[in-house]
Amino acid sequence: MDKEKDLIQLPENAFRELKEGEEYSPVMSPEGNYPEVNTWSVTWGILMAVLFSAAAAYLGLKVGQVFEAAIPIAIIAVGVSTAAKRSQALGENVIIQSIGACSGAVVAGAIFTLPAIYILQAKYPEMTASFMKIFLASALGGIIGILFLIPFRKYFVSDMHGKYPFPEATATTQVLVSGARGAGQAKPLLIAGLVGGLYDFAVATFGLWNENVTSRMIGLGEMVADKAKLVFKLNTGAAVLGLGYIIGLKYAFIICLGSAAVWWLIVPGMALLFPDTVVNVGGSQVTTAVGAMPPEAIFATYGKAIGIGGIAMAGIIGIIKSWPVIKSAIHKMKPQQGGEVRHETVKRTQRDIPFKIIAIGSLVAIVVTFLFFWFGVMNNLLHAVVAIVLVAIIAFLFTTVAANAIAIVGSNPVSGMTLMTLIIASVVMVAVGLNGPAGMVAALIMGSVVCTALSMAGAFITDLKIGYWLGTTPARQQTWKFLGTLVSAATVGGVMMLLNQTYGFDPESPTHLVAPQANAMAAVIEPMMNGAGAPWLLYGIGALIAIALTAAKIPALPFALGMFIPLELNLPLLVGGAVNWFVTTRSKDKKENHDRGERGTLIASGFIAGGALMGVVSALLRFGGFDAINPQWLADPLSQALSLAAYLFLIIFFIRATRR
Repeated sequence: MDKEKDLIQLPENAFRELKEGEEYSPVMSPEGNYPEVNTWSVTWGILMAVLFSAAAAYLGLKVGQVFEAAIPIAIIAVGVSTAAKRSQALGENVIIQSIGACSGAVVAGAIFTLPAIYILQAKYPEMTASFMKIFLASALGGIIGILFLIPFRKYFVSDMHGKYPFPEATATTQVLVSGARGAGQAKPLLIAGLVGGLYDFAVATFGLWNENVTSRMIGLGEMVADKAKLVFKLNTGAAVLGLGYIIGLKYAFIICLGSAAVWWLIVPGMALLFPDTVVNVGGSQVTTAVGAMPPEAIFATYGKAIGIGGIAMAGIIGIIKSWPVIKSAIHKMKPQQGGEVRHETVKRTQRDIPFKIIAIGSLVAIVVTFLFFWFGVMNNLLHAVVAIVLVAIIAFLFTTVAANAIAIVGSNPVSGMTLMTLIIASVVMVAVGLNGPAGMVAALIMGSVVCTALSMAGAFITDLKIGYWLGTTPARQQTWKFLGTLVSAATVGGVMMLLNQTYGFDPESPTHLVAPQANAMAAVIEPMMNGAGAPWLLYGIGALIAIALTAAKIPALPFALGMFIPLELNLPLLVGGAVNWFVTTRSKDKKENHDRGERGTLIASGFIAGGALMGVVSALLRFGGFDAINPQWLADPLSQALSLAAYLFLIIFFIRATRR
């Protein structure tokens, strides 16, 4: 048995381009039959979808970043199959990971948009968000994303073999292969999950130290913030540190450059140029001079809008770059209409759900979404028709952008594409007579469907690439992905309503969850749906920045994201990226650096999963009436000093753990 395990390894040509006439042979032979879909894999997949949906929802609403669950779920799948001594568990583990990974995709679609309804309720009490609305928007969006992505599977995972790096799929595949060889990959994840979970639990539940360190903790920093509008902020959570490690130094640095541009150039620059001037842009109702605003207010009023414009333009540029891919996939779908003949002649590892079923399924999903819009959201036939046409076109066009982003950098720019969707939806829906609070709810529901579809498309291409490398049956992954979507949609609906009742999303509340993307969505649609216009000048400045960055071959999307996500949530990404660089460059032995980097990925995944899951536990305790936090202690600068000390110990633990 041990000899068989030793033979399980990826082929030499797994990560390079194939030569003329060369074929890729996956780990599991196309001619063989292996356990994949059974009671074990489906049950564990559903459990992972529930647990990680809850964890990802909490983390995303708290810091605005949703971690991809593929790696930690793969490690857990390996751990439980090893503990149960299951033979030939590789195919089962891929299915567990594929079903469970629906969590991050569905959560991103929901939490980036729908909390905006709760945020706007303070001004417009007639706006409501029910469990059924959240569930249907998330589930239908996820189903549309799966169906729209399947025709592009062959292009991304096979035709472009070796040309796209697929960073997350690579890491997940290595974990699954190592687990199949009996490498015991789950232990470092579990230890890190315990450390990260207890660390974040101590802050969220007991407030032992402040979760943020700011320059205001000392007198000089307070004076600089008030006079020069310069402020430094850092979230010291374990989950955000782990997120930064996985993102890596390059993209964390670009994100922080965008954050620095708005917080340390635009914000103080605005105060310097307009010290005594009330600046209204796009119908906004500002009554305070820029110089009298704290830096946080200048950022919220002006800086975020520039970031929104940059994100929207980055999405447009992405579509233009991906247009050849869209045309190619449509062209290659035509020969697939042979149905039964094609299914029997194609190798097991290349079988997709038949094109006829995809076409019918897509039509049914669009019709059901239309009925949901008509009877559940808008109650107007014309508005529902316009809405479904917009959603279908935008979701299809942006599908390749999402898949392309995941294939190249492992990061899906779904929030930027959703912002663009909301801008288009708001303009069009106002033109056909739907505005005010009803228009806001409609636009946010439309945005949620598109956002979930694109998030699912990006996440699913990772699953399919993993399956391609290992040799699972694509049609089985595709079929059971729908179940994971429904389970995740139901979970995120319940968790979102729980968190709203526990913490709330109203920015005026001292305990509110940040939900930065949802706040950006609310800021976009409110003025447009009230007939006050929008800050097009600020959007235009952001768009020009994105164009200039693209011309300079600098990724515009992460830079723009950094411009509207709060500073304290961007700087820890840079810290995590720096830890990644340090861990992977300290040794003269390249293999040792690689091994330390791989172990660091497991530790970071543990921090993310443990911190986020304990965050949900903390929310449940507070919902039940347990509140041990002392606001007076958190207002004391010493709580920030203690936070910084704890953070340094956490970083030291991380680095030392990678060397064991």
